[in-house]
Amino acid sequence: MTIPLETEHAIVRDSIRRYMQAKVVPHIVRHEAEHSFPFEVLPALREFGYIGGMLPEADGGMDLDYLTWAMLMEEAGYTWMSLRTLLNITNGAIRRLHALGTDDQKARFLQPLLRSERSACMGITEPNTGSNVAGIQMRADLRGDHYVLNGRKLWITNGAWADFAIVVARTFSPDCDGQLSLFIVEREASPYEVRRLDTMVLRCTGTAELSFADVKIPRENLLGAEGQAFSKVLSGLDGARLNIAMGAVGAAQHALDLSVEYAKTRTQFGRPIGSFQLIQKHIVDMTVRVEAARALGMRAAHALQRGGHARMECSIAKLYATETAHEVANMALQVHGGLGYSTDYPIERIFRDTRGGMIPEGTTEIQTLIVGREILGMSAIV
Repeated sequence: MTIPLETEHAIVRDSIRRYMQAKVVPHIVRHEAEHSFPFEVLPALREFGYIGGMLPEADGGMDLDYLTWAMLMEEAGYTWMSLRTLLNITNGAIRRLHALGTDDQKARFLQPLLRSERSACMGITEPNTGSNVAGIQMRADLRGDHYVLNGRKLWITNGAWADFAIVVARTFSPDCDGQLSLFIVEREASPYEVRRLDTMVLRCTGTAELSFADVKIPRENLLGAEGQAFSKVLSGLDGARLNIAMGAVGAAQHALDLSVEYAKTRTQFGRPIGSFQLIQKHIVDMTVRVEAARALGMRAAHALQRGGHARMECSIAKLYATETAHEVANMALQVHGGLGYSTDYPIERIFRDTRGGMIPEGTTEIQTLIVGREILGMSAIV
């Protein structure tokens, strides 16, 4: 069952779409060509709740609920998947700093991040560690008043541009024997090597490899307690999967809207192509998939809003919505014919970017195994 948005949500959504159309969309073609990002658009998006909106008002947020947040992510995905992705990374850093940061860390990192004066990335994935967080090899050795970091992080969104990274490393100190901890690493104060990576998808998200060779960071840059990162990383996955799912719904809805308009206005054989049965079949199949994906996403948002366990709902939403978005984009490209290949038209970009949703925050295969474990009570993850 499709869960309707409250009237106030619909009003906000329409305001966001008008703003995005006027202030963000004009930047997209140039930045896609340059593989860059217009960071100057971010401060104004905070007014809609896109930057730290789920934090309490007393801490600089807007006390947004998960249903409103799901709508925001859908609209960001509708506009530009690279935008949705960078918002996801930024808010992930905000959430961890708010939950774990000291007063000093919040003043130095959280507050500037909320004002879009600083930029962050999250360093979890490594060359030999993707979905298996427990396999992280990067290490942090405590030596006096500082930690020494050694290792590499791969496929790091915003890694090319961030001025600080929150990284997960296996920690060795008198109180920690190899458990995972979180660390804040400032690029200027504790230089690490950054190698930009060009990708097929999400070309404007500054994907990079980060290399740490005896990088020293102050002891006070430990985020939270030593050895506690594993549970902290996993605890954020449900929300991140909802973000990706709803962004995928937005991208799919955009592809559908473009296809409906094109089917009404494009003529062949003396009539609109929308009057042909097979084109209508594409449009109907796309609509059914988008509506179903949105319903599953909102169901996951409701589960998160209730609190407690939402792993199954969020994994189902991400699994279905990301697969569906690419299917819808593929059908949209078919409706548009040759025009769909053009880099001057959004379909080509939506087709590429929707493929990207099936990998991060747990691949399609991992989501399948999570759902299977929830249903059967038996894990197939070795």
